[in-house]
Amino acid sequence: MTEHALHQQLDQMITGYWTSQAIYAAAKLGIADLLTEGPQTAEQLAATTETHAGALYRVLRALASVGIFAENQQQEFSLTPMAEFLRSDVPGSKRALAMMSGDEQFQSWSEIMYSVQTGKTSFDKVFGQPIFEYLSQHPDKGQIFDKAMTGIHGRETDEILQAYDFSGIETLVDVGGGNGSNLIHILQKYADMKGILFDLSHVVERAQPHIEQAGVGNRCEMVGGNFFESVPANADTWFMRHIIHDWDDEKSLTILKNCHAVMPEGSKLLIVESVIPAGNEPFAGKFLDLVMLMIPGGKERTADEYRSLFDQAGFELVRIIPTESELSIIEFVKK
Repeated sequence: MTEHALHQQLDQMITGYWTSQAIYAAAKLGIADLLTEGPQTAEQLAATTETHAGALYRVLRALASVGIFAENQQQEFSLTPMAEFLRSDVPGSKRALAMMSGDEQFQSWSEIMYSVQTGKTSFDKVFGQPIFEYLSQHPDKGQIFDKAMTGIHGRETDEILQAYDFSGIETLVDVGGGNGSNLIHILQKYADMKGILFDLSHVVERAQPHIEQAGVGNRCEMVGGNFFESVPANADTWFMRHIIHDWDDEKSLTILKNCHAVMPEGSKLLIVESVIPAGNEPFAGKFLDLVMLMIPGGKERTADEYRSLFDQAGFELVRIIPTESELSIIEFVKK
């Protein structure tokens, strides 16, 4: 790569937030939803969104230059294949993720030096409380968080179901199962399985309509609680997806020991997380690890780190099963 090309590439990395914040503005205003009926000018969109027409035009023109929206000769903007995913009503919508990333997460990233200097979460510094407390006290933000996680995890769920055979499991406890989207897909594929959705009470309440609408309410028990205190028993398999990475080793051990306490000997614990590889190859989990540092206070881990952590809680690592994404399914049994 030439020196000029290196300069260009580095410039793009340094100014990456220009693009992400412009996407945030468009997502916040619901521009993609407004364009589903056809092209509109910035003036028309500004009248609907109560924004400044000239400023909105400049944002949309910039986004059109990177493939998000397209401008015609009449200065009307329309959807592009990429912009379709900023609509609220499409499977795999990224609108909520763009809104969450451009708001609380962007503010947390602005304090990265605080986290680097102290090892503490910058989110707590900015907002004065841990993220999950913040979400519980701001239901509107909690709903955006749920939708963002659905947008992230939707494709992952299919990859998990392709990579791992859940047949033979009688009752699956989804620990920290959030809005229930993961458990819904598993129960829909395995008609003989029963499920227990376990999360904080207010989270389970938000999930209840999704479970009922999916037609699995008769096979899914809803349990509210705190996994730092206990987890549901009376199952043969426990499942956690993107849970352990939210917490440091001490808090993770508390969760794992609570699982261990209610699990029969030989029963399974399935963890879905990124497993950090050695070397310098690109791996999104290495940057997700920085999100964990600054926002919930957790971390992504290597295979050896997972083995050591779970061994301390009384589990034996059986196998690590890669999926088509960067996620892996890590299977443990109670020793």
